[in-house]
Amino acid sequence: EVHPATPDRFDAAATVLRPKSDVAGACWCLSYRLSSGDNNKLFGDDRAAHLRELTGRRPAPGMVGYLDGQPVGWCGVGPRADVARLRRSRTIPHVDDRPVWSVFCFVVRPGFRGRGITRALLDGAVAYARDNDAPAIEGYPVDPEGRRIHQAAAYVGMIGIFDDAGFERVVKTASVTDHAPRWLVRLELS
Repeated sequence: EVHPATPDRFDAAATVLRPKSDVAGACWCLSYRLSSGDNNKLFGDDRAAHLRELTGRRPAPGMVGYLDGQPVGWCGVGPRADVARLRRSRTIPHVDDRPVWSVFCFVVRPGFRGRGITRALLDGAVAYARDNDAPAIEGYPVDPEGRRIHQAAAYVGMIGIFDDAGFERVVKTASVTDHAPRWLVRLELS
């Protein structure tokens, strides 16, 4: 099951996003959402508190995935206009001025990887964008071009998952993750 990250689901999101150790700079899916300056000002519990605040807004800042009632995954999603790092990106282009949504982060808990969780999260993000009248949804996945890449580099998603979900490759970006190119992909929703 995949559900929007609303306030009643914050603890489930935290189960997925909270680092195992007390890492002051843990992402909490904020590094894309905030400007660099604002992102660099938040540490530790302040990062979790900021995400908790975002869960009270509409649209929700992401999707939480469950397997047998247990939180196992997260997907950061929302209107591209609300994602500061994408608004200002010099490496991921804007292809037009449509109010598209973006999916920009996946986290699957260890022990649950390789079970289709990422694809379920992507499908949930697409459905949520459609339910919120988005005309299209974009992703910026890495294309390993047949090579193995570090697992941490896959947080933006792998191109094959987007291909399988019906996204069209629009343009190879100037962004590179683990020496592999990233694509701007889009799925029309209306």
